[in-house]
Amino acid sequence: MKRSVQKAAVLGAGVMGATIAGHLANVGIPTYLLDIVPGTLNPDEEKKGLTLESPQVRNRFAVNGIANLLKSKPAALYVPENAKLLTPGNFEDNMDCLSQCDLIIEVVLERMDIKQSLFEKVEKNWKPGSIVASNTSGLSINTMIEGRSQEFKQNFVGMHFFNPPRYMRLLEIIPAKESSQEVVDFMVDFSERILGKGVVVCKDTPNFVANRIGVFGMCATVKAMLEFDLNADEVDELTGRVMGHPKSASFRTLDMVGLDVMLHVAKTVYDVAEDPEEKAIFAPVEFLQKMVENKWLGDKTGQGFYKKVKTEKGREVLVLDYKTMEYRPKQKATFGSLSDAKSKKKPERMLKVLVNGKDKAAQFAWKVTKQQLLYAANLLGVIADDIQSIDQAMKWGFNWDFGPFETWDILGVPAVVERLRAEGDKIPKVVEDLLASGKTSFYEKKDGARYIFDQNTKAANPEKFGESVIFLAPLKEQNKVIAKNDGASLIDIGNGVVCLEFHSKANSIGSDIVNMMNYSVKEIEKNYEGMVVANYGQHFSVGANIMLVMMYAEAQEWVELDFMVKELQDANMRMKYCRKPVVMAPHGMALGGGCEIVMHGNKVAACAESYIGLVEVGVGLVPGGGGVKELAFRAAELDPPKSASIKTGGTNSYQPMINRAFEHIAMAKVATSGPEAVSLGFLRKSDTKIVTNRDQLIGEAKKMVLETAPDFMPPVPTTIKALGAPGQAAIEVGIETMVWGKYISKHDAKIARKVASILTGGGVTPGTPLTEQNLLDLERESFLSLLGEPKTIDRIRHMLTTNKPLRN
Repeated sequence: MKRSVQKAAVLGAGVMGATIAGHLANVGIPTYLLDIVPGTLNPDEEKKGLTLESPQVRNRFAVNGIANLLKSKPAALYVPENAKLLTPGNFEDNMDCLSQCDLIIEVVLERMDIKQSLFEKVEKNWKPGSIVASNTSGLSINTMIEGRSQEFKQNFVGMHFFNPPRYMRLLEIIPAKESSQEVVDFMVDFSERILGKGVVVCKDTPNFVANRIGVFGMCATVKAMLEFDLNADEVDELTGRVMGHPKSASFRTLDMVGLDVMLHVAKTVYDVAEDPEEKAIFAPVEFLQKMVENKWLGDKTGQGFYKKVKTEKGREVLVLDYKTMEYRPKQKATFGSLSDAKSKKKPERMLKVLVNGKDKAAQFAWKVTKQQLLYAANLLGVIADDIQSIDQAMKWGFNWDFGPFETWDILGVPAVVERLRAEGDKIPKVVEDLLASGKTSFYEKKDGARYIFDQNTKAANPEKFGESVIFLAPLKEQNKVIAKNDGASLIDIGNGVVCLEFHSKANSIGSDIVNMMNYSVKEIEKNYEGMVVANYGQHFSVGANIMLVMMYAEAQEWVELDFMVKELQDANMRMKYCRKPVVMAPHGMALGGGCEIVMHGNKVAACAESYIGLVEVGVGLVPGGGGVKELAFRAAELDPPKSASIKTGGTNSYQPMINRAFEHIAMAKVATSGPEAVSLGFLRKSDTKIVTNRDQLIGEAKKMVLETAPDFMPPVPTTIKALGAPGQAAIEVGIETMVWGKYISKHDAKIARKVASILTGGGVTPGTPLTEQNLLDLERESFLSLLGEPKTIDRIRHMLTTNKPLRN
């Protein structure tokens, strides 16, 4: 049968349940959120005269779960309006709603008896054939459905989200013994394509893949810390970026997750482990148990391994001395191996230098690393079927730069084996098999593609990707580059479509990128169907190279600066009016000039996790690449609310929309998601497709090019009628009020007045037709004039030095 998820239910409205429901709402799925019925009234309910039979009392936990979604930071919802797709209820009154649902996800307490009892109720109310899933983090999938019907078991899987569900990439799918392959395949596709997840299919073993290896690593780290007499802050310097792990390293991460959660996950393995060495690693440590007794669980209780306190100097972060169980100021680690490792730029080199050092920091790092390498290799085939699944689980679930088997390769499999044998360690079978086959690494490259060792066939198989996934690096190795310079490349991605890739530092915009934009337009108009603008950097583009801009301004190279700004404006206009479709594919930050480039595409395939905005006021400037112009023209396209309609120069005013555009620019508003970028007007709803899966972004953008190309006609230039001086005056009333209230500085007001002037036509008569070039000229003039202001230069310098805005 052809499946789809038109409606869902989440059973359990705690933090995890509510945020899973919220993410289902993010992708447009109406969802019921159910929880238990409270046994007592809270004080607020008593004051209102409610009873235990009142619906708002009986649904309290689900209602609160939805309310907390709207307050959560970072935001759990793409836009607040998504909460309207959530319907609260409870397990006693509303289980009949399950008959309407195509997907039911259980997210209750991690107790087998509670889950089994709930699934019994689910089966009495479900729509036979719908999919039921458990979000357990480590309990047995097969045990929890004992006693259920064959049909129920066939439609059941584990579905382990990582917290927070909107942001964490990994989703583990765990088939039960009797789960149908059709259900598993559907859930993998649904989770990747609709929910935007990186899916790893796991076996039904304790803690599955990521938590099994990750928590093993955490336990091994604690025990190695004790063995080598290190402190928590020293360990965090050794297990963060120099090991290819997040900056939060070990104990800062543990504070975020919660010590109680980690110990619970560790106990799940400890209780069933048969290998004495494995059991010893997962065995609880005395000082950790003391921390739990003290409720020093981490961020949720205000202290864990770290604690923030107020001092005369401000806020200070203290670290726990586990020997005295007292907090002390953090100290900088001073190890030669650590210094040597930090001198390297790439994480791979840093790790290699660190573990091959001679001091106790290096010995600690090697001990923890080798234990993880051995553990992961010995679990291959036990927790997952292939190397790729284990490596991806650790990268997606724990944000490691490289997985365990990639780490074997980085350190050199033969070298690691030689060292392990010298230390008396047993070599895992998969490693012995690899070397016996004549290979010396688990990954190898052929024709630009990665191949991975298969422990069953002893051959190297191509890395597996979904059909919509297009990676640029392999294409470049396959000689698909049409043109390139230091800042950008034009790459043939097949079927007559090219991709313009930025690859400058932070993808900041300079002459190299602008030159490649101009070249690309000419090339596709002659030889291709269309173009995607995308890259695999951390961010799409953080905007203009403000260091270069400041240097030219301080040298008073005004002609050169005028030329630079006009070149970007002209390149954006060439993109907009290109005779072939240009699809922008932003992800991460698209700020300032990056936002302006996106706004000049014919279509946009926006990653859901796109953070888009015009932020130039933060460095004392106005947008200069066409951003103000685009918002002005888009404001004029919108019909104003009738209540706000006024007469200006004989035309219906779009003043309310211009005011809105002004606020977005003057307040440097940045959308916190792709959908919010649409609601703020940075993206047009009619031209934009939201893509939840980052890896599918270029593939989806390519599809948009091919769908658009056959009948594509470039837009026809239009004009708008200026609001003129009255429109500018209306905005300036608000500016003066902000100055009077000391909410903004005089320099803020100067910048804001220039934004208002551009948006309303630069003081022309109301109703005067304005071309795009008119507004571009106003943008460029204002941009250059502000660069002549010392306070703007101070703002730019402060941003470059501190990465924070200066409000002078």
